[in-house]
Amino acid sequence: MLLHFAGIFLIGVIVGFLGGLFGKGGSAIATPMLSLIGIPGFIAVAAPLPATVPGTFIASVEYWRSKLLDKQIVLWSVGFGIPATIIGSYLTEFTGATPLLIITGLMVLAFGVSFLFFPKEGKGKNEVNSADFERPKFWRLRLILVATGIGLISGLLANSGGFLLAPSFSRILNLPIKKAFACSLAVSIFLALPGTVVHAYLGHIDWAVTGVLALGSVPFSFLGAKVAIKSKATILERWYGLALTALGIFFLLKL
Repeated sequence: MLLHFAGIFLIGVIVGFLGGLFGKGGSAIATPMLSLIGIPGFIAVAAPLPATVPGTFIASVEYWRSKLLDKQIVLWSVGFGIPATIIGSYLTEFTGATPLLIITGLMVLAFGVSFLFFPKEGKGKNEVNSADFERPKFWRLRLILVATGIGLISGLLANSGGFLLAPSFSRILNLPIKKAFACSLAVSIFLALPGTVVHAYLGHIDWAVTGVLALGSVPFSFLGAKVAIKSKATILERWYGLALTALGIFFLLKL
């Protein structure tokens, strides 16, 4: 039993660090890793969702202190994403997840290849002190579509959606990479809450697993955020592309 919980704690450490580093809650990574160590079905899917909330919040605060949050992006995303997440959470009772997992894996892989081979960050660019980026045409409509679509996916897959939010914010809304991470983390907090409530009501959450995951993830989420903020945007974008590509391949191979 002790070895079992040690494995869960280590998963929390990995998920927390990568979540803070790449602007994502981390439940999309935690679920397959929990499955590999024998955590059953719905528990592996739902238990990471509340576990990532405190670490995501701490990492988000660190990005906020560095003046990387775009309040309009966060508010619009939360406003349309939360209702979509609630709907998606309830739909898990009636829909199969496999087609959605395939689509999600292909999206993550496509984003990863895009960041890896077609980076858009300029050399020497410092997002911490710079806000000089142009919003694309119809950015509110784009944001509504992104928030609604990812909200539905996060509800169906019982995660906070950060693994799709950050690349969508960067590629579809033209946010610099660190701003995309910052906004993704902030929105992920809110998108995780309704899904947590619904899945707890449905009895899908093992709170012991959740607690051990949180113990590992919280301090390392903060560390991941610190590393990302201090890293060069060009290097960070390449590593992010590599991480997304690996995650997309892993997603598809697990199906």
